[in-house]
Amino acid sequence: MSLMLHEIPSSERPRERLIKYGPESLATYELLAILLRTGTRDISVIDLAKNVLKQVENINMLNQITINELKKIKGIGEVKAVELLASIELGKRINTPLPPEQIVDTPKKAYLLVKEELQHLTQETLVCLYLNAKSELIAKKTISVGTLSQTIINPRDIFKWAFKLSSIAIVLIHNHPSGNPEPSQPDILMTQKIVQAAKIVDLLIVDHIIVGKNRYFSFQEHNMLF
Repeated sequence: MSLMLHEIPSSERPRERLIKYGPESLATYELLAILLRTGTRDISVIDLAKNVLKQVENINMLNQITINELKKIKGIGEVKAVELLASIELGKRINTPLPPEQIVDTPKKAYLLVKEELQHLTQETLVCLYLNAKSELIAKKTISVGTLSQTIINPRDIFKWAFKLSSIAIVLIHNHPSGNPEPSQPDILMTQKIVQAAKIVDLLIVDHIIVGKNRYFSFQEHNMLF
């Protein structure tokens, strides 16, 4: 019978060694043993971890192992198999390169970012793009959905995301279901209200874009941000 974990001197147990020396000091099977937590009556968790690794040619092949393949290993039930797969997937995602930063430094770029999402909607919808100091997109948030011809907008709903996301610049975008992007008088008054409110809390409204059918109107391009 293999040595059980409780028979291993505490100084040699993977958890204790990780705490003392860091994860880099552990062998792959020891890291795996920590995830498995326990062995069985007949096999220690260390040997169980080694058996799992024997099922693959190398550590990278664990990325392709399935739940059924894991469950075929003596000592691996559904719970352990699910936990291992979750850990493997988390490792994959951590190592997935981040997408390049999306620069939104022109009205057209902002428009193209939301064109397909907004131009066919039958209700006016306000979307905000939250940018950093380099005009890099931090997030895109839908703020409100209104009626065929009106969107109810509260500046606080816009600004709260800027504070949460540590954004300093905002692009306002909403659609006109009619297809005509020319601003109405309420659009102009609303823009002025939001621009002035943003100044009070040290935020910058970069633009307000109205999306129509395959065209847009930019307050920035028409020098109407004041």
